[in-house]
Amino acid sequence: MTVKIVLVGGGGREDALGRLIVRTGAELITVMSNHNPSLSSISSKTIKLTESKPLDCIPEILETKPDLVYIGPDGMLDTDLADKLSSNGIRVASPTRSAFRIESSKDYMRTLMKRYSIPGIVPFYVLDDGYEVEKIINETGREYAIKPVGLTGGKGVKVMGDQLPDRKSAISYAKSILRKDKKVLLEEKIIGHEFSLQAFTDGTRISSMPIAQDYKRAYEGDLGPNTGGMGSITGADHSLPFLREDTPSKALKIMKKILDSMSSDGNLFRGILYGQFMQTSKDLYLIEMNGRFADPEGMNVLTLFRGNISDILFSIAEGKLSTNSESEFVNRATVLKYIVPRGYGENPVPGKLELDLSSMPDDLTIYYSTVNGSLNEFEMTKSRAIALISRAETIEQASASVESNLWRIKGEYHIRHDIGSPQLMKRKQEMFTS
Repeated sequence: MTVKIVLVGGGGREDALGRLIVRTGAELITVMSNHNPSLSSISSKTIKLTESKPLDCIPEILETKPDLVYIGPDGMLDTDLADKLSSNGIRVASPTRSAFRIESSKDYMRTLMKRYSIPGIVPFYVLDDGYEVEKIINETGREYAIKPVGLTGGKGVKVMGDQLPDRKSAISYAKSILRKDKKVLLEEKIIGHEFSLQAFTDGTRISSMPIAQDYKRAYEGDLGPNTGGMGSITGADHSLPFLREDTPSKALKIMKKILDSMSSDGNLFRGILYGQFMQTSKDLYLIEMNGRFADPEGMNVLTLFRGNISDILFSIAEGKLSTNSESEFVNRATVLKYIVPRGYGENPVPGKLELDLSSMPDDLTIYYSTVNGSLNEFEMTKSRAIALISRAETIEQASASVESNLWRIKGEYHIRHDIGSPQLMKRKQEMFTS
C-alpha cells in the first residue's frame, strides 16, 4: 500500500523535500498558497492554503487520510496547525506550537539557555522600556544587534555600525520595535564566520546534516539590506574551509543540550532543528535557533541526501530516529544562488521569467520557490523566485557551474554572482589571519 504524505508549504525548501518524498515511492499531497509548478507536477493533489486562515485547510487535509504531515514554513509552524492535526490522530513530523517557540520567541530561547547554563550564549537584554534601551546603548559603550523577539523572516535584524550607523539610529530602531511588539532584543555584536547546522530530531536523538553558510545581504561583497537569503554553500567534507575542525561537533553538542533542556521542561521538540552559529577568532556562539529547514541552506543539504526521507520523517514523528543519517549525504560541495526580482530586499518589482530546461547537466538542480505558472514560464512574486544549485568537487567549481547555466533564464532579475566565488572564499579564509 502506498504511503501518503501531506507537505505544507510551496517554497524552494518544500520543492526539494517534495522531490525526495516522491523518490521514495510515497504519494505526495501539497498544501500551498501559491501555484509552485514543480510541486504541482509531482503532487497527486494540491490543497489551497490561505495564510491568514491556516487552520481552514485542516478538513481537506483530513479528507485525504494522510499517513503523515510535514509543515515547512515558519509562519505555519507558529500556528495551531500541527497541534490540531495531531489531536486528530495524524502523525506530524514537525514541532508543536509550544516547541516552535525555540524559533518564534528569541526571549524563550535565550532564557532557556541561561536557565540551563548552555554554552554559546551571546550577552543579551530583553527590554520593554524605551528609557532602558537608551541607557544601555548610550552607557555600555558596546555595539548591539537589535532584533524583534518574534519571527522576522531573516529581515528584521539591524546591527550597529552596519545598518545602524550611530547610537541615535540604533535607539530609534529599537524603539520602533518596542512600539510594535512591546519588547525588543539587544544582543552584543560579535564578529566571525556565521554558519548553519541543521539536524533531524525525534526529541531525544539528534542526527546532523552538512554545515552550510547563508548569504543574507542583497548585494555582492555582503552589502545592502538583509534578505531572506540570496544563496548558500556547503563543503565536500560537510564542513567549511574557514571553520575550525572541532566547530561542527561543538555546535551539535549545543543543539543537543537545548533539545534536552526543552525535554526537561516538558516541551518535546520533534522535527528539524536548525542552529545559526557564529565562530569568532576564539569562541563559538549560538545566534538563533530555528525549528525547520533553513532557506536556502535546506535545499543544499537535501540536494546531497541519498537516503529514504520518508522513513526519516516517520521516525521523527514516532520517536524512533536513528543517529547515523549523516552517512546518507554524499561528499560533494554545493553552491546555491537565488534568482530574485529586481529591488528585492527593499522595493521588489516582480516580473515574468522564462526557463530553458533542455540538456540539464546531472550536477545542476533548479528549485522553484514563491512563483506561479509553469515549469518553463512563470510569474515572480515579491519574494524569491527560483534557486539554481550545483554540486562539484569544490565550492568554487560549483559556483562557476551555476554561472555557466544562467543563460537558461530569460527576463529581468537580480542575482549575487559572488557567492562561492574564489575571491569571496579567499576573503572568508583570511578573515582572522590579517
